[in-house]
Amino acid sequence: MKIVKLETFGNEFVTFVRATSDTGATGWGQLSTYNADITTTIFHRQIAPHALGTDALDFADTLSLIGEREHKYPGSYLRRAMAGLDTALWDLRGKVEGKPVVSLLGGTPGPLRAYASSMKRDITPKDEAARFLRLRDEQGFTAFKWRVGRECGRDADEWPGRTKEVIEGVAAALGDGIDKLVDANSCYSPGQAIRVGHMLEDNGIGHFEEPCPYWEYEQTALVRSELALDVTGGEQDCEFATWSRMFDLGAVDIAQPDVMYMGGITRTLEVCRMAQAVGLKVTPHAANLSLVTMCTMHLLKAIPNAGKYLELSIEGADYYPWQQGLFQGDPYRVDGGQVIVHDAPGWGIEINPEWLADATYQVSDMAG
Repeated sequence: MKIVKLETFGNEFVTFVRATSDTGATGWGQLSTYNADITTTIFHRQIAPHALGTDALDFADTLSLIGEREHKYPGSYLRRAMAGLDTALWDLRGKVEGKPVVSLLGGTPGPLRAYASSMKRDITPKDEAARFLRLRDEQGFTAFKWRVGRECGRDADEWPGRTKEVIEGVAAALGDGIDKLVDANSCYSPGQAIRVGHMLEDNGIGHFEEPCPYWEYEQTALVRSELALDVTGGEQDCEFATWSRMFDLGAVDIAQPDVMYMGGITRTLEVCRMAQAVGLKVTPHAANLSLVTMCTMHLLKAIPNAGKYLELSIEGADYYPWQQGLFQGDPYRVDGGQVIVHDAPGWGIEINPEWLADATYQVSDMAG
């Protein structure tokens, strides 16, 4: 079964990919979000030409060959574009075999615990606590993540005093029996990260994400050596050599690859295997409600070293207006703090036809 057509439907925020085989079988995937229009150009210029005519079901080597043939362009954009091919072909295979992707990966459908992930820094500690308590009561979440410091902030706070107030205020409001996580988004120098980390420990917070500039792995390793809580990271990293360095340095307690930043499920599975080899759990980054979260759900239900929960963004139209109306139904419905990986073939998700009709369309096929 060969790939004969690769179509994209997108805008500047998100682009979906439809792969079609010579038998007429199709599958849906997605390029990584943000600047997706740029990634779409890379997909048609640097991914599709190498993929057309190759095996639609056995494609791991095709992904490797793309990296080799485009060896002058390593890094984020190539992997973000590659994710569209990989995720579309996993969906296609699932539909051909009549199985959900989670089953193809060796796992089983079913419920999956989620943590409510806040993306906001422009929210007051009081308002953050209030919406967490509402989500706890209405949807049953038992784990929450919020933001400290300023993104890539060079030790600065979003506004003076916010970090201390949001740590202490939100932790106290949530109380006992709740898993508490914070994300610094590369804000701190090692010394400041250690000071903030001790404050987190004193307030019962067990997850400290990207405390230092993510590319400074030695700094993160130093912070990890001084703290008892879990120091986590890896969402930005997309090359295996970088992951090897991170693990060799002992920089993190939990690995957080992003399926779309990594280049798809196939390459993310390799990071999961690397993490397992050094005894680490994997809690992937999945910071919006596009297809990345569904792919991550299937992954977490299959890997043996899955972390405790799925990252599930709680932001709506006020923060992510572009993610409204992507899918039919509500694939990310939360009940009792859990989402469901269903047993429908492929990703088990239907893209909204009205959204597709409004999207920018491009095609690469064998004829072209």
